Amino acid sequence: MRQAGNLELYGYWRSLRGQRSAPERRDVDPAAIRAILTDVFILEFDPAAGLPFRVAGSRTNALFGRELRGRAFLDLWRGEDRGEIRRVVQATLDEAQPMLVAGFARPTDHYGIAVEILFLPLRHHGQTHARLLGAFIPSEMPKWIGLSEVKEVEFLTSRVLIEDSSTDFRHKFVHPSTNLLDDSSISNRRRKFFVISNQL
Repeated sequence: MRQAGNLELYGYWRSLRGQRSAPERRDVDPAAIRAILTDVFILEFDPAAGLPFRVAGSRTNALFGRELRGRAFLDLWRGEDRGEIRRVVQATLDEAQPMLVAGFARPTDHYGIAVEILFLPLRHHGQTHARLLGAFIPSEMPKWIGLSEVKEVEFLTSRVLIEDSSTDFRHKFVHPSTNLLDDSSISNRRRKFFVISNQL
């Protein structure tokens, strides 16, 4: 996990969860994470509808050049990658386990940017397969934001975030041999799936 916003959101989610498998949607207080709200989203778990946005941060809206609330999250991804993203989301909820995805966002007529997307399970009225909290964070603020928009996001890697209460998660979840947001290696990188734990 490279992006400070994702570290902050993960830490907040972890504090809300306590001893539960996942916190309730109503527990999330926007004021508590106001510094990163521009990147935060909430998805409804409705695969048939493409995982629609219930909430989308203003910077994420700006990157895609439109209001995303009510739109399908899966539609943001390349067609061939949507099945993989659906599986990541399913695993997040089935296992009540945070997941981290690295992608590459391609605009219509400018250079692309690396992005890091965090998925965190939420309960909704006690239901476990209902909502996901997350953040869509670019590696840099592109100069073209507001002038162009992301056409599609390419899936690169996914990671399961396995925690241990005795270990500081800020250090544990960075894979020792992979920089998720190293633009220079994106074009040549093969897709990989990592399970990250404190054994590294």
